[in-house]
Amino acid sequence: MVPPSRTDRDYFTATNTQNRSLHAVAGVELFHSIQDPVLIVTPQGEIVDINRSTIQASGKSREEIIGRGVCEIIHGGRWPHIECPLEEFLLTCNGKSEDTKLPGLRGEYHLTITPLVDSQNQVQLILLQARRLTVEESRKIDTIRTAQLAAIGEVAAGVAHEVNNPINGIINYAQLLLDDTEEGSLQAELLGRIVKEGDRVATIIYNLLSFARETDDELKEIDLKEVILSCIDLVDHMLNNEGIDVDLEFSIKPCKIIGNYAQMQQVVLNAIHNSRYALKERYQGVSPDKKIHIVCEPILEEEKRLVKVVIKDFGTGIPQGILDKLFEPFFTSKPAGDGTGLGLSISYGIVTNHGGSLVIDSILNKYTDLILKIPEAP
Repeated sequence: MVPPSRTDRDYFTATNTQNRSLHAVAGVELFHSIQDPVLIVTPQGEIVDINRSTIQASGKSREEIIGRGVCEIIHGGRWPHIECPLEEFLLTCNGKSEDTKLPGLRGEYHLTITPLVDSQNQVQLILLQARRLTVEESRKIDTIRTAQLAAIGEVAAGVAHEVNNPINGIINYAQLLLDDTEEGSLQAELLGRIVKEGDRVATIIYNLLSFARETDDELKEIDLKEVILSCIDLVDHMLNNEGIDVDLEFSIKPCKIIGNYAQMQQVVLNAIHNSRYALKERYQGVSPDKKIHIVCEPILEEEKRLVKVVIKDFGTGIPQGILDKLFEPFFTSKPAGDGTGLGLSISYGIVTNHGGSLVIDSILNKYTDLILKIPEAP
């Protein structure tokens, strides 16, 4: 067999090089022709490449995206004391798919995470592809989230029932001993602390039962506009001292529901306090945006007559990565020591018990909307 001449070898080498170049060009064109946003990131979350659809979806230039953190671009950022679940997962170099809202790409997406393995079987890069969800898929996600929270409520109720009787026994026995103890003694002080801490545990148990919708409070016809106004009266002096304005946008029509007045007060007050906290964190002084905007109106949605309340603030906002966890008992977005993590979970339980829905929409450092919808009274 005659070996190939040098001219033939040069020809084959040039042809192979040309083919590889063509394949590389074809690969780049294929990457950019994908209609869904696609990002290539490191396991540490740094973006190293994007396709044209990512630029269009984010409204940012390529230079504004490359080299930035993935959470900053697709989630809109996070707080220093809150870890991004996506960035933590990328460090595992595993693959998964999930339905999630990506405010940085302005929509809800099905996000697929695929590790890219090199010739040494190492993961140096990870591919993220985001397919925009349809309206039907978004509704399905809401149904699944509601079911998950209902399951958490059942667990919370079970735990609360198991703890309720023992803690009441501890409080009662400690109180009996306290009654027979000399006032001012060390023993009396210690027993008093036991009673006090026991009462605190009993309050937490009651709150868990509220989240699990196991309270038997009476329901009657109430007007949500009156509930909101009563809440404003309670906190008006405090808000004025902190330079926070309240804008009310009420419908001239009645906004009546069948509900419990005190419970709905609790929901509205909790929302106002959360908005107040976010505004104080973002604006240390006076600002025209340091305000809470509250809307209350009857609406017709999918042939259902509802009363809709929106409580909006332009404070710190909430990182997108933790929005799904806000209604879970004991989860808080505030720094350690600043919150119990029960306020929103209790509000969710109350609203669900009224046959309504509670949703939070937020973008970091822009706004937070708490959206409440409850069936209108017949």
